[in-house]
Amino acid sequence: MSRRPGFPVRLDGAPAGPATGRSVAPAPGTSGHERSGGIGLDSQAVRLRMVQRMAAQGITDAQVLCAMGSVERHRFVDTALVNQAYEDTSLPIGLGQTISKPNVVARMIELLLGGARGPTGRLGRVLEIGTGCGYQAAVLSLVAVEVYSMERLRGLHEKARDNLRHFRLPNVHLLFGDGRAGYAKGAPYAGIIAAAGGEAVPPAWIEQLAVGGRIVAPTQMPGGYQALVVMEKTAREMKQTVLEPVHFVPLKSGIA
Repeated sequence: MSRRPGFPVRLDGAPAGPATGRSVAPAPGTSGHERSGGIGLDSQAVRLRMVQRMAAQGITDAQVLCAMGSVERHRFVDTALVNQAYEDTSLPIGLGQTISKPNVVARMIELLLGGARGPTGRLGRVLEIGTGCGYQAAVLSLVAVEVYSMERLRGLHEKARDNLRHFRLPNVHLLFGDGRAGYAKGAPYAGIIAAAGGEAVPPAWIEQLAVGGRIVAPTQMPGGYQALVVMEKTAREMKQTVLEPVHFVPLKSGIA
């Protein structure tokens, strides 16, 4: 695997400035566990109940269940919605976007982990398209060696950076840019996961995927609905499997 670029970086087409790609740095003297918030949702029992529900719904990968049980989802939702944080529901995060249902996050990461894993049992380098509020990037940080997460909306890029600042995640790098173009400087990727769906998987993602790696993305079907699609790259071809219907925001070009 090629050496990763240094950070901060500037993506082609993104305006220069302090909001472009960077690593997630912890706030001085803090960690994720120190932000209790006084709302009673820090208890492991709350997350355990969510994980048990996922297992009952068919999530079987122990690594995924452990990661989902470790990340405090309530830190990524607005205060007014915090009591719904561990329900199996999507929630608005601003700018017309949502944080996905916990079960959908777990399902997609489980599919991603079905690809080639390294000797540690983790995936190597992963590219996430659509950072949103940063929740899925935090979960991915526990199952992948390195995570590059791209967001095209500056407001959400900033929100994710703020949400993740209190967590010590040196293997997560937030990038502000057009996700359809991927991020060639970090390629090849062991996995690419998307939180937005288009009519087809962009060619750039296929080019940047390592042999043996997987793309997990919602994709528009001929019948007008979205379905979860898994693409696996072999030395000869891209194998595609169409799975259950899903509902994600549209995959758009450019930055905003």
